Formats: sequence, C-alpha cells, structure tokens
Amino acid sequence: MGKPFGWLQVVRLGLVQASLGAIVVLMTSTLNRVMVVELMLPALLPGALVALHYLVQVSRPRMGHGSDQGKRRTPWIIGGMATLAAGALCATLATLWIGDSPALGLLMAVGGFVMIGLGVGAAGTSLLVLLAMRVPEERRAAAATIVWLMMIVGFAVTAGVAGKLLDPYSPPRLLAVTAGTCVLALAVTLLALAGVEGRSAGAAGPAAAARAVSFRSALADVWQESAARQFTVFIFLSMLAYSAQDLILEPFAGSLFGFTPGESTSLSGVQHGGVLAGMLLVALVGSRFAKGRAGSLRLWCVGGCLASAVALAGLAVAGHLGPPWPLKANVFLMGAANGAFSIAAIGQMMRLATRGRAAREGVRMGLWGAAQAIAFGFGGLIGTAASDLTHWLIASSGAAYGTVFALEALLFVGSAWLAARIPMGATRDAQAPDGVQPSFT
Repeated sequence: MGKPFGWLQVVRLGLVQASLGAIVVLMTSTLNRVMVVELMLPALLPGALVALHYLVQVSRPRMGHGSDQGKRRTPWIIGGMATLAAGALCATLATLWIGDSPALGLLMAVGGFVMIGLGVGAAGTSLLVLLAMRVPEERRAAAATIVWLMMIVGFAVTAGVAGKLLDPYSPPRLLAVTAGTCVLALAVTLLALAGVEGRSAGAAGPAAAARAVSFRSALADVWQESAARQFTVFIFLSMLAYSAQDLILEPFAGSLFGFTPGESTSLSGVQHGGVLAGMLLVALVGSRFAKGRAGSLRLWCVGGCLASAVALAGLAVAGHLGPPWPLKANVFLMGAANGAFSIAAIGQMMRLATRGRAAREGVRMGLWGAAQAIAFGFGGLIGTAASDLTHWLIASSGAAYGTVFALEALLFVGSAWLAARIPMGATRDAQAPDGVQPSFT
C-alpha cells in the first residue's frame, strides 16, 4: 500500500485540490455572472448547468471502481483534472458563442458541464481515496482540513485574481483568463503529483482476484456493508440540510432584518468565517487528542450536526423576533457547527473507506461523493421551493422563513442520529483477499 504520507505529501495533494477549486469557481461563479449580466440570459440557464455538473457526479462510484481495478490513483487524478480543464474551455467557448448561435452554444455548454462533472468526480474521488489509504488515522482530521482549506484558498485566490484580470470585460479576455487558469492548474497538478504515490508493487494472488470483478458486483459488495450503507444515507441527509439554507439566508436577512445587498453578502462572509473556525477546531483538537474521546470523529460528527440544528432553530426564532435577535452571531455559530461536522465527516469518510472488503475503496468513496453531489444539486432547489411554499401558506414572512429553518434543523437532528449509529470497526489490510469481511462493532 506504500509508505504513510507525511505533512508534505498532504500539502501536495492540497495543491491539487486547490487547482481543482480554481477551475470550478470560474465555471460556477464567474461564468454564471457573465451569462446573466453581460449576455442577459435567463438565470435558469447557468443554474441548470451547475445542477447538471452535480448530476453527472453520480458516476463517481464507477470511476472509483476503475481506480480500484488499477494499481495507482494518480493517473485518475491527472485524467480527471485534464477532463475538467477541457470542459471548462468548452463551456467558456459556448458562453461566447451562445449569443450568435444559441443552439450550438447551448449544446457546447451542456457538453462542457458534463465534462466538468466527470472531471471533478474522477479527480476528487481518487484524491480522497489516496489520502484515506496513505494518511495515518490520527492525522486524518488535520489532513482533511488542510486539503479543504487549500481548496477554499483556490476559490478565493482565483476569484480575486480573475476578477481583476477580467476588467474591463471582453469575450477574448474571458477566454484568456479561463485558458490561463486551466494551464496553471494542470501544471500545478502534475508537479504536485510527481512521485507522490511512489511505485506500485503490483498485485498478485488473492489481492489481484479482489480487483478483478465487475462494477455491479463491487457496488453490491459495498452496499451490503452496513457501515457504508448507513454512511451514504448520513452524507445525503446532512449535506441536504447543509446546502438547503444557502439560497434563502441572504433573502431572509434582507426582508426581515433590513440588510442591504452589501450587508447580506458580508453575512455570507461571517458564515464562511465560522466554517473555517469549525474546521480548524476539529483539526487541532482531533490531532492533539487523537487517542482520546475529545478527538473522536464520531463525536464531532454528532455534535456538529446537533449544534447545526440548534443554530438553525435560532434562525427560526429570529424569524419571529426580528432585529433584536443577534443574527450575525447566530450565523457564525451555524457556520462553525457546519465546518466542524463536515470536516469530521470527511475524516470518517477517509476512515470508513478502508473498512470492508479489499479493493473497494474507490467504490465506497465514489458512493459517498455521489450522495454529496446529489444532495448539493437538490439542496438549493428544495430550500427555495420550501421557502416559496411556506410563504404561500403562511402570511407572516418571518414565520414562513422560520418554518423552513426549523425543518432544516430536524434534518440535522436526523443526521446526528444516523452518525451515532454508524458501525465502526478495526482497520483491515487494504490487500486482504476478496471475501474476507471485517467484524464491525
């Protein structure tokens, strides 16, 4: 399986994740704005394209199985990044052509976002599997935090630099910025991955037989594992609750608390600051007390979900009380709770990926990645639909928003209950023969 990764290898994989984030943020943020503002296209179009890139990621388990069948994960990461970059260029060209040739532009945009989803799925799944298999258990919470923080840095740096380079806006400038970002991201990926996985010793005998199975059989094997099955449901439910409030928080602050567009945008900054604080807290405590109860990822998963429910219940109360309620403090608490449970969930994901039958790590990680993608794809839609429905049924805007936040709080309570019940077992050798099952506790 190779030598355990040290912090240098973790940071190198974090650079890959940052590169992935750099391309994705251009597609989901900058391209979205250009379509709606500069090209005056319906906002539904970029929204549908972003939803499409999430929907395509249901292919993650199949891609994970493909990497399980081989001896190395890095080719899948590189191939995924190359597909992502090609999809980004295709989507950008489509945006520039859609005004003159709507049919061709729309067709290219669909193809581009399909490639973006496939690229994110292939690269992201294999990168997480590589981390799960090579990072020692006591370092996983900190490793997950480092990798995700570097992805956030990739978002922030790209958004800032690209924003400056795009002014004054012109179609050729947009294409040049996208192409430059893709080339730089691929170069960083290749440099960061050079030699990081080491040489594969190959597989023989029972270990090779464990790999030589069809995708359907491998998926059935994984779904029979109670831990993998329950964790899939937990990921879907918790990420649905996590994403459902994204599109209604700022309208809530504007309509009930009188926040201006600038103030409501800064409120999102407060929330993201809380997410960062929650992630860092879990990483620091998890590393410092890795062998004690305070470092238990299960405890942080359950506690983070319950704290998220409390914070959402606070927003429900805020809907009834209005401006006297400390909204910013409430939103910061919600962000911190979200950050704590999400980074603990990633740590749990890395741990559980190496439980169960051998040569199924990629399928497990792909299954959980697909559950997360589906939840994110539908979360915003469900949140806004629930908001519209409650506003139609309830005359008071505050009570309507409060009802939606209360329902999301219940989703987090259910997620905490699931997290507490997920069976965890002792680590097994990743090269154990097919048919050998661990005893889950």
